[in-house]
Amino acid sequence: MYSLRIFCVLSCLWLAGCGVEPWVKPYERQALADPVMSFDRHPVASGYTHHVYQAREGARGAEGGGGGGCGCN
Repeated sequence: MYSLRIFCVLSCLWLAGCGVEPWVKPYERQALADPVMSFDRHPVASGYTHHVYQAREGARGAEGGGGGGCGCN
């Protein structure tokens, strides 16, 4: 009986997270796209370094880049 109550409470809490509204409103997305929120301190330099690494190692897209198998990326 006690475990049923815990299950019901946890289920209610879990289902309370489901909502019909988006988590981030369209007018709030501007704040999330702020450069302060990026992981890299210097994104341009990081992109250049990443490109040089891929060219040097011959591992283009090995870090999770998208593309097809036809070689047209």
